[in-house]
Amino acid sequence: MRVTPSTVLAGAALFFALGGSAIAVNEAVKPQARCQPGAVRAFVAVNGDPTKGIANFPDQFTNAKALFGARFNCAGAAPQARRVEVGVYEVRFPGNAAQIATASSAAAETTIGYVGPGTFRVSLWVPGRQDAVDTTFTVAAV
Repeated sequence: MRVTPSTVLAGAALFFALGGSAIAVNEAVKPQARCQPGAVRAFVAVNGDPTKGIANFPDQFTNAKALFGARFNCAGAAPQARRVEVGVYEVRFPGNAAQIATASSAAAETTIGYVGPGTFRVSLWVPGRQDAVDTTFTVAAV
């Protein structure tokens, strides 16, 4: 194979294009410090007891590790949750003054409301209907 000036020029352009993109991405994607404005300040996956199901979740706030999947609170204290009634839960992040959160569930339509600093109410219902349902969910607070 014969190397021509155009092949060399194309190779150099490709090298600089890829290198420039890598530098730009490296500069743009920087980790955020914990608990800073705009950073995720808390996260919890509420799963319930695998042997009893989430419908048996306690009605008093608990941070029992067996009831949760992944969890994080930048304030240091373990996230807590309680079941208020069918399909309604409250999640609290002690010591964390977060006022904004989002909730998600793979098996239910989900809404979330602010109760107080670091505390949120999650409502879950069957997609397309208004029937409350107990199912796993996650909450992330900023």
